[in-house]
Amino acid sequence: MNATTESLMPVTDTQRPGLFGQIREDIDCVFARDPAARSRFEVLTTYPGVHAVITHRFAHRLWHAHLRYPARLLGFLARMFTGVDIHPAATIGRRLFIDHATGVVIGETAVVGDDCTLYHGVTLGGTRWTRGKRHPTLGHGVVVGAGAKVLGPIEVGNRARVGANSVVVRDVPAERTVVGIPARIVKVERDPGPDGIDLDHHLIPDPVGRAIACLIDRVRSLESQLAEVRHVDITTKECGPNCACVGAEEEAARNTAVAVTEED
Repeated sequence: MNATTESLMPVTDTQRPGLFGQIREDIDCVFARDPAARSRFEVLTTYPGVHAVITHRFAHRLWHAHLRYPARLLGFLARMFTGVDIHPAATIGRRLFIDHATGVVIGETAVVGDDCTLYHGVTLGGTRWTRGKRHPTLGHGVVVGAGAKVLGPIEVGNRARVGANSVVVRDVPAERTVVGIPARIVKVERDPGPDGIDLDHHLIPDPVGRAIACLIDRVRSLESQLAEVRHVDITTKECGPNCACVGAEEEAARNTAVAVTEED
């Protein structure tokens, strides 16, 4: 295990509280990340993400006690009632919050650090059929947006954010934001909340939009230079919302050039 992996791993069992202490933290952490939560009783009885995490903590202990079938059965029952599929062997850190919960999948060799937040539809999946490490490792304070897929034995650094519906197949450095398919780094500096957790996973730039805007500017510059070389007075109209319009004079000049070429 390299130094990077060690820094992303959750704290050791000697440092973490007992089982019921972890469950208490799992319930209390909801209030910092969901303003709709009103009481511990409400969270304990109506939040499927909390149910899934609590059930996993029991199943995880059964798994490491070599009671593999009871552990898998408990995980199966949790998936039936919560819509969250967490393999009993997966390592889950403290204060994991799975918001809305439905459709979340966490694979056998996945590692999730402390204070992570997963939204509905998230997959921490594998990309190979061989045994061994094949699922991702999330550092501490990671936020994974709705529908995102983090695939393979990769590492997502501490306090990184994954945009909704992104597909992450490469390592993500700490405190970075990634979006897209495949996911790319789009933002570095952020201002986390007072508790150090940044839940503004919707405030992400649009790298495709910026690239298209850059190309449009480049095309305009090249057309202007070409007009100067040909000594043609090209007047363009203002582009519409989709930047698809061109000036009538420019279109006429293009048609004339094509006609002259065909006559020659």
